[in-house]
Formats: sequence, C-alpha cells, structure tokens
Amino acid sequence: MKAYLEPEEVERLEQSAEYLRDRLLIRLLFHLGCRVSEALGIKVSDIDFKQGLVTIQHLKQRIKLSCPKCSARLGKGHKFCPVCGHKVEKAVADEKEHRKFRNIPLETNTLGMLREYIKRGGASFKKGNQHLFNLTRHRAWQIVKECAERARLPGLINPESGKVHNVSPHKLRDAFAVHAVKLDDSGDGIRLLQEHLGHQSITTTMKYRKVSGEEQKEWYEKLWQGGKQNG
Repeated sequence: MKAYLEPEEVERLEQSAEYLRDRLLIRLLFHLGCRVSEALGIKVSDIDFKQGLVTIQHLKQRIKLSCPKCSARLGKGHKFCPVCGHKVEKAVADEKEHRKFRNIPLETNTLGMLREYIKRGGASFKKGNQHLFNLTRHRAWQIVKECAERARLPGLINPESGKVHNVSPHKLRDAFAVHAVKLDDSGDGIRLLQEHLGHQSITTTMKYRKVSGEEQKEWYEKLWQGGKQNG
C-alpha cells in the first residue's frame, strides 16, 4: 500500500476527468501544490499570463482568548489569569482573519489550459469577482474521488496512523511535495518547497522527506560511507 501518488498516476487521474473544469482543478492542485481552499479561491485577476504567475491567497481564522478582567492573553487550559490571578469562568474570544499571499509560477501547458478554460466561459462571477471555479469544497473532493475511481487508483495509506484513505485534493498536494523532495532534498530545496507550500514551520515541510524515503535513504548511505572511510 502506497503513501502517495506518483506523477504518472496523477496524469491518469487528470485524463480520467470528463470535463475541462475537472481536469484543470486536478492539474492546479498537483502542479501548484496548493490547498483545495486556495484553488477554489483563485480569481482570473490573480493570474498573470504575461509573467506566468498566479497569486495564491491563504485565509486563516485564528481565535485569541483573553482575560475578561485585564485582557491578558490566555491559553485554552487556563482557569486563572497568569497576570492578574482572576478566576476565568469564560474567556473573551476574539476571532481574527489572517491573509497570506504567495506567487507561484505556472508552466506553459497549464497556462494554455487556463486560457482555453476562460475563453470557453468556464470562470464565473461571485461577489463581484471572476473566479475560476464555482465549486464547494465538498464538490471538489467528490470530483477528485470520482476521477480516482475511474482511473482505478488504489487507496493511500497514512504512514503515521496506518489508515487507508481515498485519493483526495490534499493527496495531490502531498504528491507534489514528495515529487519535489525526490528531485531536490537539499537545504535550499526544502526551503523553497516550504515557501511554495506556504508552510509557517520548516518542520511541517520536512515530513515529506520522511514520506518520500529520502530521509532514511540518506541515513543509510551515510552509514556505509562511514564504513568505507573506517575500512
């Protein structure tokens, strides 16, 4: 049982799509390595056809808890305020939106598919903006799952829990990351992948070295290199 999709399997997945919209969705999820929410949020105005770039926006909701008496920041487990000592019956919850942007390059074939899709009238207007996809998150998951069934792709195992999952939009993001690590697992390569995926912590990105087998491979090779030197 495999933990991730190979690029050839993603190609089969894309080719199994019955509509250009679905092919484009699968292609963007893999080639951009973006989250499904990010793909569904792409507007036509986010695409720079001249420079071959797309601006990806990641919106995150963060809730901050604070003491109702002195407004000091609290953690979820706080029963007393660490600043004023006040017993916290109910903390004040403050929800804030954090928007992050990153620019990702697009290769020629994907740009051509985007031009064709927009020319055919695939993009639709929502809230005054022309979006590539008029899909819910749930429908996007269904599309990927249905295409995976038509392509006869097997389920994928979670290397940490051992559970088997259907092919999903996030598995395409994983496939991109593992493919990138296999091509370049150097320090610079991992850093660029972190920026590309929009990870806040490098630790999150490093997990793909483990999944791809590069971490173990490097460790094993060093063992034998050391043996040669000692011999």
